[in-house]
Amino acid sequence: MSYRREHRASRASLFDDYDSLEEGGLNASSSYSHDIGEHSNDKAINSLQDRVVFLKRLTGDIHNEVESHNRMLDRTGSEMDASRGIMSGAMDRFKMVFEKRSNRKTCGLVACFVVSFFALYYSFRILMYFTYG
Repeated sequence: MSYRREHRASRASLFDDYDSLEEGGLNASSSYSHDIGEHSNDKAINSLQDRVVFLKRLTGDIHNEVESHNRMLDRTGSEMDASRGIMSGAMDRFKMVFEKRSNRKTCGLVACFVVSFFALYYSFRILMYFTYG
C-alpha cells in the first residue's frame, strides 16, 4: 500500500513539474537540473577546448609561414646587395670607358656600325619583299 502512495506522489510531482513548465517556470528536481547544467557545461568546455586547439594549430601555421617569409626576404636582400655590388662595378667600368676621349670615339664608331648594320639589313629585307613578293 505504501508503494501506491509513493507512486501517486511521484506521479503528482511529475504533473506539477509539467504544469510549472507550461507556466514558464522550471520546477525540476535539483539533481536533474544539476545534471543538465553539468552536461551543458561539459559540452561548452569541450567545444571551447576544440576551438583553442584549432586556434593553437592555426597560430603555429601562421608562425611557420612568417618564419619562412622572413628567411626568403633575408635571402632576397642578400641577393640584392650582391647584384648592387656587381652593377656598381659595371657602372664604374663604363665611367672609365667614357672618361677617356679615345674610348668615346671607339664607342661612337661601334654605335655607328651597329646602326648601319640594322639599316642595311632592313633595306635588303624590304628590297627582297618587293622583288619576290
